[in-house]
This record gives sequence, structure tokens and C-alpha cells, in this order.
Amino acid sequence: MDFDLNSRKIQSVQYQNLVDKTSKATVSNDKGASFQEELYKLHRQVREELSFSKHAAKRLEERNIEMSEGLMDDLQHAVEEARKKGARDVAVIGRQGIFIVNVPNNVVVTTMAENDMKNKTLTNIDSAVFM
Repeated sequence: MDFDLNSRKIQSVQYQNLVDKTSKATVSNDKGASFQEELYKLHRQVREELSFSKHAAKRLEERNIEMSEGLMDDLQHAVEEARKKGARDVAVIGRQGIFIVNVPNNVVVTTMAENDMKNKTLTNIDSAVFM
């Protein structure tokens, strides 16, 4: 199953806009939680999904890295593990390649295929996770 990376990014932006517009709302639901709190929970769930920068999406295509549902789940899990350890910029290394992820923003900023890994230096990362 292929993923529509643009769709995921658009969904994230749409929820961010919704949160921005309603950040001062204080309507309560039946359980006593404010609308803002409920919206924050929803936004957090959406934010946990990775998005791909235009550069990373282009690299996926150029390097013929097939993004399956399983790979996306593995990548998401690796980023969450890095987040728990306090990582900010992580190299997620797997059989399919290397994914450089900005953890606070949940954005894959670039990718490298297995062929691109020889004699390469990775900079501006603080962590690595092996998938």
C-alpha cells in the first residue's frame, strides 16, 4: 500500500490551523474537559504522525524508496523511541535506507538509499535509531 505523503502533510496543517484558530476556546464537555483540552488531545494524535518535507518526498521518489504502511509504522515507532530519549534530530537507519527526522516537528527532512550510504558523513544529528 502506497502512502500519499502530501495528504498527511495537508491533514497536519489543517489541524494546526484549527488549533490556532480555537486556542482560546473554553467550552466544556460533559466530562468537564474544556474544548481546548479536547482539541489539544486530537491535535497531539495527529501530530504524532510523521510528515515529509518536499525535499524528503523528492528524495524518496528519486531513490526509489517505497513507503509502505509497515515501513511508515516502523519509522513512526523509531521516532517515538528517540523522542522518549530526548532526541531532536535523529537518523533512523534501516534496510530501506536512512531517514533524517526532526523530532520536535515530526518531519522527515531527507532520506538516503542504501546505495547512498557508502563513504557519507551525517551531520546535524544528535541521535541514531536502528530499525
